[in-house]
Amino acid sequence: MFGRRWLEMTWRDGLFCHWPVDSAVVDETLPERLSVATHDGDAYLGVVAFVMDGIRPRGSPVGLSFPELNLRTYVEGPAGPGVYFYNLDADDRLGVAVARRLFALPYYRAEMSATRSRAGEGVRFRSRRTHRGVPSARFDATYEPTGEAFAAEPGSLDAFLVENYRFYAHGDRLYRGEIAHEPWTLREGTAELRANTLFEANGFERPDGEPIVHCADPIDVSADRIRRV
Repeated sequence: MFGRRWLEMTWRDGLFCHWPVDSAVVDETLPERLSVATHDGDAYLGVVAFVMDGIRPRGSPVGLSFPELNLRTYVEGPAGPGVYFYNLDADDRLGVAVARRLFALPYYRAEMSATRSRAGEGVRFRSRRTHRGVPSARFDATYEPTGEAFAAEPGSLDAFLVENYRFYAHGDRLYRGEIAHEPWTLREGTAELRANTLFEANGFERPDGEPIVHCADPIDVSADRIRRV
């Protein structure tokens, strides 16, 4: 059950790029007590980019804003289904330090930018990891919606990939976190990926084929404290 809403924020300029992969390839990378989740027999690796806007404690009038980029998969765990993050790169030195020290999340510092086109719908998102002592990673993509707005149907692949409200992290032990928001408003989209080395940085071979691309409308999000499982 979702507990006290500790943080509030808005996520905007959202991009979801997903590739189907062999479930065994993902399962062997997961910590104990987590197992890979599949849809119609396929596991998925997802690159997700967005801007976290106005991150603040509940009730505070001001907050931080910065881009974030993650590589993730989907799992079954002790508290139920959720997201497992391989990395969360962010352009905020203090936020990265706090998340790593207090919450066991695999955050890394990066130089990042998310720039809207003059037409207003296209976004160019760039990231270069600057965190010391970890593999380098780069991402450079331009993306824009091409279809009509829709909400994912329960049980569909779209819902499997985007409608996730729990995540797991593994530091000295297993942790879980919960978020809350309205269902995503999605649009099919196109993404020109000029650079993407997140797979190699996390020990994966680059998946074959083109990704499934979703662009997301801005959404207000609340987050609970991270807890030990």
